[in-house]
Amino acid sequence: MATISSLPIFFGLLSLLFLLFAPSTAVITTTGIRLGIVLKPSTHVPVFREAPAFRNGDSCGKQKIHVTMTLDANYLRGTMAAVLSILQHSTCPENVEFHFLWAHFEPDVYESINSTFPYLNFKVYKFDSNRVRGKISKSIRQALDQPLNYARIYLGDILPADVKRVIYLDSDLVVVDDIAKLWEVDLEGKVLAAPEYCHANFTNYFTDLFWSDRKLAKTFDRRKPCYFNTGVMVVDVDKWRQGRYSQKVEEWMAVQKQKRIYHLGSLPPFLLVLAGNIKAVNHRWNQHGLGGDNIEGKCRNLHPGPISLLHWSGKGKPWLRLDSRKPCSVDYLWAPYDLYHPSIKYSLEELTDGS
Repeated sequence: MATISSLPIFFGLLSLLFLLFAPSTAVITTTGIRLGIVLKPSTHVPVFREAPAFRNGDSCGKQKIHVTMTLDANYLRGTMAAVLSILQHSTCPENVEFHFLWAHFEPDVYESINSTFPYLNFKVYKFDSNRVRGKISKSIRQALDQPLNYARIYLGDILPADVKRVIYLDSDLVVVDDIAKLWEVDLEGKVLAAPEYCHANFTNYFTDLFWSDRKLAKTFDRRKPCYFNTGVMVVDVDKWRQGRYSQKVEEWMAVQKQKRIYHLGSLPPFLLVLAGNIKAVNHRWNQHGLGGDNIEGKCRNLHPGPISLLHWSGKGKPWLRLDSRKPCSVDYLWAPYDLYHPSIKYSLEELTDGS
């Protein structure tokens, strides 16, 4: 038991331990513990500036717009930029509800969202990565093989039953238009809506083995399949559940484990199930491929036409290229939404300031 004379030393050591291991929202001051200032961010979680508060316009009703994104430390900087862009361009930003999916609880990531967007309407859900372990086949890029990339397959199981429709977005994009316009697309009875790219060579998304196997190739016999990018989708979650689409995608993943019928990650099984049977959305809602190809990630220019969403799909991510001081010209379109704060430092004076 500590004696009276040893208590000051005890509390001094306790304060030092708290200073070293305190939660990221706590700061020790001469007058006690002050909350609300980031003290010691995790070494793998970036520090962000607080975003401004965005409020609804006078014409806004109460209709919710549900947006789903994955959440992890590696892509957190992209997620922050995407969220800011959505809120900044929304007429009714307070109506947007975010549903984040993560593979494991990361308190620093959660706190980053909270502190960067204090007014954000969001929920976080656990994606059990065991659902896809043993089902994922190695693809042409390691990042595509992460279990969290496959979480979009299970939206119907993860999201609450009262979420009937959702916009799924990747973390490497920014929205430069009112997302309500995408939300209001008429699905016309389809389970999914996305921009289609029928000029792309669809055969390239599958191996020669797939096309030479008549039983496999006939999958598209009664369809006119076109490529679509799964990083931007409007999904009727009820129809997804009722149609057991998660299981349909998994079945093709099982075929891939036995025969190599494609080279990419989670995209081809979506195409096998749904290509040629989705609601086509205007191309302006996915100006994709800005990250270059999946091998080298070389710079690409914008496609002609109007733009509502810029998407850095491919190997090259704008925050990495900007940090390396070797950005592509399109990366400067992402930069205004970057909330990353690379220069936050803490001095002894700041830590002992009792104000």
